[in-house]
Amino acid sequence: MSGENEEIVYGTEDLLVSLCNSVTRVLNVATQSKVHYSGMVQRITKVSLKPDIGCFVLFDGGFSGLVVLNFSAETAMEIYERYMLHMGMPKSELASSHTSDEVSNIMGELMNQIVGDFTGKIRRELQTNITQNQPKMLVLNKQIVLSVDTPLDRPEMRRVSFYTEKSNIFYLELAIDRTEFIQVKDFQADEIIDADALLDQERDAHHGGGAAPAAAAAADSDADELLKSLGM
Repeated sequence: MSGENEEIVYGTEDLLVSLCNSVTRVLNVATQSKVHYSGMVQRITKVSLKPDIGCFVLFDGGFSGLVVLNFSAETAMEIYERYMLHMGMPKSELASSHTSDEVSNIMGELMNQIVGDFTGKIRRELQTNITQNQPKMLVLNKQIVLSVDTPLDRPEMRRVSFYTEKSNIFYLELAIDRTEFIQVKDFQADEIIDADALLDQERDAHHGGGAAPAAAAAADSDADELLKSLGM
């Protein structure tokens, strides 16, 4: 056999980098500020929701896993305020505490956009499909260790540190089944979705009225179900 064409292999670290790029892409557009992540990645043995705001999303399909974002109060408020001001909201009308339902709703909305951006790239670049559930958010005063309710035979877990423009830190944790994608033939990736267009849609929905109360009710219901499942 000829050795001219080397196999292109897409593994766990490649998936992680793609996810990290989705985080920075969406937050940079949403907040009109610079968010970046560390060049060093941690191998971890468990995935946890940590104070002050923990968000998580399960995904399944071509491969299964769990994505968690943990924000301190300062980081959550910076992202929330920048996002809302960019949306045209006056500063006098913004929530003053990270425990506000509005802050949790916005963080969940942003996480939904992040995972949506990631799943779109997976469809285009790896030609497989993954589906996500609705993001869950909890305001926490202590750490909660999550067990992944997906069939992971050989789980791999990673943690990445992110930094905002004001040097506040938040963390992404990923649990995923060990997997590799090997390119066996050339193909053309589909068109890339415009993050600005997605943001405009979110802005229109936010100003359309009625969406925020419904989102708040859904978030409360999801949080209650999660706490019940954890025996709390």
